[in-house]
Amino acid sequence: MHNVSQQQAAEATPVSRVEKTRFWRDRRFRQMECLTASFITHEFSPHSHDTFSIGAIEKGCQVAMIRGEREHTGPGALYLINPGEIHDGQPGAPEGYRYRMIYPDMAVLTDIIEDMTGRAFHGTPSFARQLLTDRPLAAAFNRAHRSIEEGTALEGEEGMYGVLATMFARHGSAIIHAPDYQEPLAMRRVKDYIAGHFDEEIGLEALAKVAGLSRAHMIRAFRKHYFITPHAYQTDLRIRHARRLLRAGATPSDTAAACGFADQAHLTRHFKARTGLTPAVFRAG
Repeated sequence: MHNVSQQQAAEATPVSRVEKTRFWRDRRFRQMECLTASFITHEFSPHSHDTFSIGAIEKGCQVAMIRGEREHTGPGALYLINPGEIHDGQPGAPEGYRYRMIYPDMAVLTDIIEDMTGRAFHGTPSFARQLLTDRPLAAAFNRAHRSIEEGTALEGEEGMYGVLATMFARHGSAIIHAPDYQEPLAMRRVKDYIAGHFDEEIGLEALAKVAGLSRAHMIRAFRKHYFITPHAYQTDLRIRHARRLLRAGATPSDTAAACGFADQAHLTRHFKARTGLTPAVFRAG
């Protein structure tokens, strides 16, 4: 992938000096979540999604980390992030960046692949690379995204369908690519324990006991293999569950209680740090 220098980003057309977001769900793609946003100072905490995270920078520059590697991304870059992949993002230049994102679930991509090939798809769609440069496809994605945002029915649906089909044909795979490391059983136990108790208060001593390691060793090993600390992973699971509850119509206050947050303000702070939106805006989208 070609890195975008801060000098190159500064020479690009400036984005708005006001942070703005627009979020909605598109019924034509199984209520797929869609986002267009301009960020100047907002920094995303490490997080993941239950869905794919697919998008492109329109203007400016973002610095993103995924699988332990940090890169500058600008116009022409694509995000093809698989479900569950930990990633973050921060402005990479003083003027910030504007980008467009969609969050299709596994069924959306599977439907498109089956239509594209004319046969049943017996695998799990995935992308081998999460950050890459494909300028023509990034431009096509932004055009399609703009069309569905503007509500042009046939043009938007046709454009986005074609873009997703091309993305998978060009960069996708039916194989889940194994990580470069062998996942230790101790870390798998810790991860599973957190997943089973994400809405509870968990102590380091309990996690260390599950792993059979000292507390310090457990924290270092967990971060090495998952690129996130145990506490950050627990918070990410809480936010992923909060998204599901809010989509189903739960109030932010009820969601905060159900996910283990101290109060609604606590939920809002962590939710915005990982989605760029408040719970209320996400729920209404």
